[in-house]
Amino acid sequence: MKPRALVRLAVSIGCPCGIGPEVSLAGTIALRKVDPDARVLLVGDLGALRAAARALDVDPSRLVRVATAEEAWTMPRRTAARSSLVAVLEPAGTKALAAADRRPGKPGRAAGAAQLAWIDAATDLVATHAADALVTGPVSKDAIARSGAPGSRGFLGHTEHLAARLGAPEVTMAFHTDRLTTSLVTTHLPLSAVPRAIRPAQVARAAFWTAWLVDRLKPRGARAHASVAVAALNPHAGENGLLGDEEARAIAPGIVLARRRIASAGLAVDLEGPVPAESAFRLAASGRYAAVVAMYHDQATIPMKLLGFGEAVNVSLGLPIVRTSVDHGTAYDRAGKGTADARGMIEAMTLATRLAR
Repeated sequence: MKPRALVRLAVSIGCPCGIGPEVSLAGTIALRKVDPDARVLLVGDLGALRAAARALDVDPSRLVRVATAEEAWTMPRRTAARSSLVAVLEPAGTKALAAADRRPGKPGRAAGAAQLAWIDAATDLVATHAADALVTGPVSKDAIARSGAPGSRGFLGHTEHLAARLGAPEVTMAFHTDRLTTSLVTTHLPLSAVPRAIRPAQVARAAFWTAWLVDRLKPRGARAHASVAVAALNPHAGENGLLGDEEARAIAPGIVLARRRIASAGLAVDLEGPVPAESAFRLAASGRYAAVVAMYHDQATIPMKLLGFGEAVNVSLGLPIVRTSVDHGTAYDRAGKGTADARGMIEAMTLATRLAR
């Protein structure tokens, strides 16, 4: 069997006042057991990570500050005591957080600014090929937006921020588990703004990148075409216009555009739709569809969190880098207790290594 390629992950640890440091550290330790050819660099505050280590009953001395990513990749995997080391990068220009600034459940301006700085530093490592994939921990959008840090104003989430930072002309938010894969035509919008935002080009963009992901995740050597459902917006797919015209006006034309692009790219994926959303997700969960393209945020996330909460991975499709993330929040009520569930971070790291390879 051909050996797996070495993959280097840059992981921004999320809000220091939430469970991000805990799941980032726990995920790093767990990943080593299943993928010894993966290397992880945690980008964040050493003090926050050492506090997380104590909560997890991990020796804080295992966390080692490095000055560069290259130092992390070449760092010895084990000390004489056979204890695995964990590399931590505190980005240049950032200050160590005071204990009050990383108090569990109490994010302030310093914590908000730090989260954004860690995202940007980890992103830049991947963009400059100093790392192979980006994995992001859970952040507080509100704390970042209120921090006053450069680039924080109007922060809506990783997907939008990374698209702007990397100059990506089109990005699609998707979620993946072994049981269900789904993507979004629109992301963080008020529900009242969704119908106007659904346009053929946007439907085509989301459908194409979903097909790309499905094709990329097929078992090696698989030749059969996979099917992806494009969900309707309205009940019963609009009932021929009786319950809305978005299906005929935007979704069906978008499917036509996406089919052309999929064929041009040589992807072995077929599109069906518009399919009533209630049927699309039920059939996808039963294996009929490899994925569902959803029209708006909660149309995708409600079934995803019902079927895969704690294990789902957020994937940003269309970026010039590989980026995955946990599909949960900061969980301030559980922060600092050492009880956070790291399954989502482990899955995010695992999928990132898979896509990077």
